[in-house]
Amino acid sequence: MDTITREITVDAARTRVWEVITEATHLGRWFGDAGAEIDLRPGGRLTLSFEGHGTSVGRVERVEKPAAFSFRWARTRENEPAPGDETLVEFTLTETADGTLVQVRESGFASLTGDAAGYRRGNVEGWAAKTAELQRYLETVSA
Repeated sequence: MDTITREITVDAARTRVWEVITEATHLGRWFGDAGAEIDLRPGGRLTLSFEGHGTSVGRVERVEKPAAFSFRWARTRENEPAPGDETLVEFTLTETADGTLVQVRESGFASLTGDAAGYRRGNVEGWAAKTAELQRYLETVSA
């Protein structure tokens, strides 16, 4: 099992969802709980800080405003993404009659060293929580 996929439909314009998933001010509120930084360009650096858990470091891969955004991030906190210690996170945004369909896909677990299955299990739970937080956050900032 190499991939995790989550989908939610949010009652928000695609451009608003794009801002919330790509701007540091927003990322640091719904994704990381202790701040974020992002250089929004392919090859740019991304950091997501978590209270009591350190900082995850990522590298932006794809920026196609307002439809697709992806980054690689290291499994090991404080480390730069590297083969054997990174997964790819992809967000795809599609306009619908009800708002925006947000698809999140994380892949690359099969190529991780160490306890890849345990890391994947943790991220299955993590994406369930983070997509719910994204939905709640969008309800507060879009209201």
